Amino acid sequence: MADLRVKLTFPEELVRRPVLADLVQQFAVIPNIRRAAVEEHSGWLICELSGTTENLDEAQAWLIAQGIHVDPLGDVLES
Repeated sequence: MADLRVKLTFPEELVRRPVLADLVQQFAVIPNIRRAAVEEHSGWLICELSGTTENLDEAQAWLIAQGIHVDPLGDVLES
């Protein structure tokens, strides 16, 4: 298992969509939400994703393709 720490920023059209649920089902990735802010027109969350390296790479590419901005955080969990 590998870990990927990221900040995900959601555009308005994706705020109400169950993106993390889709991520878990499609890529066998486990999210650990560390901090989040969701409002009517935007949202972001800082999370640690766990899974195989291949699944994490595919999950990250899928998030970007959905229109979610993905910022890798390295060892920083909260900012």
